[in-house]
Amino acid sequence: MKLRRAIGLAAAGLGVAAVANTALSNRAGPLEPPLDGTQKPYRWRGMDVSFVEAGDADAPTLVFLHGINAAGSSGEFREVFSELAEDYHVVAPDLPGFGLSDRPSLYYSPALYEDFVGDFLTEYDDPAVVASSLTSAYAVAAAARDDVSVSQFVLICPTSRGGPDPKEWLRELVRTPVVGETLFNVVASRRSIQYFNDDHGYFDPSKASDEWEDYEWRTAHQENARFAPASFVSGYLNSDIDLGTALADLDVPTTLIWGRESDITPLKDGRELADAADCTLVVFDDAMLLPHVEFPNEFVETVRDALA
Repeated sequence: MKLRRAIGLAAAGLGVAAVANTALSNRAGPLEPPLDGTQKPYRWRGMDVSFVEAGDADAPTLVFLHGINAAGSSGEFREVFSELAEDYHVVAPDLPGFGLSDRPSLYYSPALYEDFVGDFLTEYDDPAVVASSLTSAYAVAAAARDDVSVSQFVLICPTSRGGPDPKEWLRELVRTPVVGETLFNVVASRRSIQYFNDDHGYFDPSKASDEWEDYEWRTAHQENARFAPASFVSGYLNSDIDLGTALADLDVPTTLIWGRESDITPLKDGRELADAADCTLVVFDDAMLLPHVEFPNEFVETVRDALA
C-alpha cells in the first residue's frame, strides 16, 4: 500500500508539473523580432533559422553572432544594431535552438554551431564578424574553412568554454519530458535571469531593463527551449580550439572588447589572448560580460574604428 501510495503521489506530482510547464509556455506567448529590420528565414539542414537584416545591402556586411545562455538571442545586440546599420549592411541570426529560429530536439554541439556559422558566413562577401562569448570560438573555428572569408573580427569577452566538463547525466536530465522541462523552467525563471544579469552580465544592473528581462524569460519558455541550453549547461558546447593559436593561424585582424569587471571571463584572459594572437584589446571600465549593452555609444565607435 505504501509503494502504491508513493507511486500515486509521484504520478500526481508529474501531472501537476506538466500542467505548470504548459501554463508557463502559454503565458510566454509568441516572440517578436528583438531587432529593428527585416526578418528573414535562412533554410539550413531542415531548419528555419531566423535572422534580421538592416542597412544598405551594398555596404560592407557586419554579421552579429549572439552568445549562448538559457535566454540567448540576437536581441543581445539591441543597443547597437540600428546604429551600425547607418554605416554597414548588418545581419544578426538567432542561432539554431534559440530565439525565433527552429528549436528541434537535437544534441547540440560545437560542430553543429561551427558548421552553421561557416555556412551562414558564406552567404556574404568578406563579412566582418562581431561575436560574443562562447560563440566567438565557433566563429573563429568556422573562419578556418577554405570557403569562408572573414575580413575582421570584433570579439566580446571571447571564450572556448561555457560550462563544466561534459556531464552526460545532466544533459539527459534536462532533456527529459516534464522533469527536465520543470528543471529548466527553474533555471530560466525570472529570478534566475535577473540573478545572472545582476551577478555576471551587467556591472550596473539597472541597464538590464524590465522589458528586456521579460523578453529573455519569454524566449526561454518557447516550445523546445531547453534542448540547446541542455547541451550548454552540461558542458557539451565547450569548444576544443585554442583561441590564441587559432586566431594567430588565421591572421584576421581582430579586436577584443572586454569588460574590466567580467568575472566569468576575467580580463587576464583577454590580455593573454591579445598577446598570443597579436590582437587589439579594448577594455571598458564599469562593465562585465555585456559592454556593448552597458556602453553602446562607446562600443559603436570602437567597432567603427576597428573596421575603418
